[in-house]
Amino acid sequence: MRESRLSVRFVLAAALALAATLPVHAQAGRKLVAGTSDYPGRYPITRGDIDFVSGMISHHAQAIIMANWAPSHGASRSVGVLCARIVNAQTDEINIFQQWEKDRGLPITEAKPMPTKMMMNGVEHAMMMPGMLTDEQMKVLEASHGVDFDRNFLTFMIQHHGGAITMVNTLMESPGAAQDDAVYKFSSDIFADQSAEIERMQGMLANLPSR
Repeated sequence: MRESRLSVRFVLAAALALAATLPVHAQAGRKLVAGTSDYPGRYPITRGDIDFVSGMISHHAQAIIMANWAPSHGASRSVGVLCARIVNAQTDEINIFQQWEKDRGLPITEAKPMPTKMMMNGVEHAMMMPGMLTDEQMKVLEASHGVDFDRNFLTFMIQHHGGAITMVNTLMESPGAAQDDAVYKFSSDIFADQSAEIERMQGMLANLPSR
């Protein structure tokens, strides 16, 4: 009996110690954004959540355009398979993000690679998301073919995925953000999947024929 009580006390003490190490978000810091509502059993969403979801829709839209060029630009089989995977996965994610916006009474972000409105120091700015290609880079990719397309695509998509990881890190640093279960899952999946794809693309790039 004594051993059992000690065991229970140890488990409770360990649980309390673990809880003390976890990030604590003050309830006072959780604020609803105008036009949103708090769902039973869910944390309120923040401006950081909204900016992340809308920005990721635009970010994904550009990746889909890039990947859709593979069949017409002489991509190798391996790059073609990667591109098809990106198109399928990111199209599905855009639909999920837009449904998230709809469910919360927010404006639906159009799936286009365009500047996204974000709040900075209380002022709204239009800006492209991290890692997105410039118009010049998109022209370079569109004009390339064969091995050159593979090389440019992998180089630019590594940059693009790196931007998505930056977006996740920005979300996690935003006060009160990513407490909504769906946003936390979106961001965690993107971080894991795109980190793995960056590593894979770096290997593919290293194995391309030299110029």
